[in-house]
Amino acid sequence: MDNKLKHLELIQGVITRMAGNSFLIKGWSVTLAAALFALAAKDANPKLIALAYYPILIFWVLDGFFLSQERRYRALYDKVRSLPEANIDFSMDTTEFNSGRNTWASAALSTTLLIFYLAVLVVMHLVAWYLLH
Repeated sequence: MDNKLKHLELIQGVITRMAGNSFLIKGWSVTLAAALFALAAKDANPKLIALAYYPILIFWVLDGFFLSQERRYRALYDKVRSLPEANIDFSMDTTEFNSGRNTWASAALSTTLLIFYLAVLVVMHLVAWYLLH
């Protein structure tokens, strides 16, 4: 049983790291957007406002990647949890779980990421409209 527990701990460590990365990405996206908007408002430069949209979209895609990886490792965790002790090989390969909701596109378009990033983009758009009018 020790091998199974150790393997599950390794997988849980990766899951925790992916969730932490996702949290940091969200924080950086909001921080960077706010900083670019502050610069745009200070200089009244519409190009900086347009530039603020690109990092948000890039962070959205990157956050989708981390969420898809987290989902794959959760699927691996579930598989290892049900394996007999004799079949534990400490594999961290998640390629067999790259389908359905675990794909990058599915994760990027998940409800949680859609709500967060669309809300950020809507607020950015409203602020940009206010600054330019």
